[in-house]
Amino acid sequence: MSALSRLPQKITVEHQLDAMNGLPHPESASHRMRASLLLSCFIALVSSPLACAQRIDALAPQVRKYVAVSTPKVILEHVQVIDGTGTAGVADQNILIEGGKITAISPGTDQPPTEGTTVLNLRGYSVMPGIVGMHEHLFYIARPNLAADGGFDGPALFHQMSFSAPRLYLANGVTTARTAGSAAPYTDLRLKEAIEKGAVPGPHLDVTGPYLEGAGDNPNLQMHQLTGPDDARETVAYWADRGVTSFKAYAHITREEMAAAVKEAHKRGLKVTGHLCSVTYAEAAEIGIDNLEHGFRANTELDPGKKPDTCSESGGDFTLQHMAPGSPEANRLIATLVSHHVAITSTMPGSAANLPVDATTDARPLLRPEVLEAMAPSARDAYLFSRNRARPAASNATQDLRRDMDLQRAFVAAGGLLLAGPDPVGIGGNIPGFGDQRQTELLVEAGFTPVEAIRIATLNGAIYLGRQDQIGSVAVGKNADLVVMKGDPSTRIADIENVEIVFKDGVGYDTKKLLASVKGHYGEY
Repeated sequence: MSALSRLPQKITVEHQLDAMNGLPHPESASHRMRASLLLSCFIALVSSPLACAQRIDALAPQVRKYVAVSTPKVILEHVQVIDGTGTAGVADQNILIEGGKITAISPGTDQPPTEGTTVLNLRGYSVMPGIVGMHEHLFYIARPNLAADGGFDGPALFHQMSFSAPRLYLANGVTTARTAGSAAPYTDLRLKEAIEKGAVPGPHLDVTGPYLEGAGDNPNLQMHQLTGPDDARETVAYWADRGVTSFKAYAHITREEMAAAVKEAHKRGLKVTGHLCSVTYAEAAEIGIDNLEHGFRANTELDPGKKPDTCSESGGDFTLQHMAPGSPEANRLIATLVSHHVAITSTMPGSAANLPVDATTDARPLLRPEVLEAMAPSARDAYLFSRNRARPAASNATQDLRRDMDLQRAFVAAGGLLLAGPDPVGIGGNIPGFGDQRQTELLVEAGFTPVEAIRIATLNGAIYLGRQDQIGSVAVGKNADLVVMKGDPSTRIADIENVEIVFKDGVGYDTKKLLASVKGHYGEY
């Protein structure tokens, strides 16, 4: 009789891993300290030695080693389901996954293992949909000779993070990510292809083309500056033909250039978002833009001296500070956005990183150890240096963040579609995956309930992408893109940080192994 056949037919995940690793018996004190839900393909071998191999062989070896569960059939039993629709979590449920899809959700029962099936006992855990991140990046912004006053020697450079960023996203529960602006679109497209083929680990990518930037004063040398509407149209056509699936208008684009880009993108069934300055939110809505980034922070409508097609000196700060929720100006803008079906993407982690450090309340707590460990030494040093530098006494950062939060809530109350994404480029310690969790927590700080915040981070993004029938919520027939975490983020949103396994298309990935693979890398490659 083989060693495998002598194992019990159903035991907890932790027990099975302990048996494989020669750890103490489940009843021993040392075993009871093992609280983590680490998983292994070994689970499936108890009932069918071939079932796991058949699924895992479709993945490259460098992906295979991060896979925890890969049998064709998986049962998540006795788990709390947070379905992503904004409704309360449902306790003690079983979720059946077959062929990468959710095929049944039923009241929790003990299920015996069968051939080719993994059964996970998830008492004390919650399952939510995979995060659909709508403002993500695959690069890190390096700032040479960063000074105590926040200045640096230009130009800043976008360093591609094709190795670390996809792993960080997937490890932290992001199963679909829109790259809201690309510094290396050919690289991003090849990376998307490699992920879909199973050659490297990462989320499904919605690749945005290169920034559609105008001819204004932008010191970033990696952005092409449009020369007019024809250039805008040709740029969209060129990259659409090469596979990008969305576009982003940037700060100095003109109204004519934006109109040409939007028309060409819409002709091809693609969407355009924008981080604006020269064009106001209301102007962009009338042109037909689909989405606006950074909440209400980039609107320049009320800025003093604002000229058509020109970025204002304030860059939107004045408008934010003088457009109170409920005011005629705010009501008029929100009504325009909602009537034109313009979505807003909330990107608050970067703003929160600029809050002053208070000696008693510490508005900007130090990053979690896992975040610091993922950062390259140079990126970690830059974060710590920037965090600890003195902030101006008259800083409006706290009030500005609160105003943006209040406007976002007013937008949703009026029927607007709010999306979520952290804009993770390393500044302020805002990095992929971890930033998505922080963004969801900040939505709760803004006044949304935890389940509302989870919906914004999951189903709303799927709706914007037109993929709500496949992803974004936990429902029968949808892709098994799921996040398993210890605790209950529907009542304590901080539990969204306790991710232990992430399912993408029914394959479960081990968070700790993915994070271990990128320790000290983000900020270098």
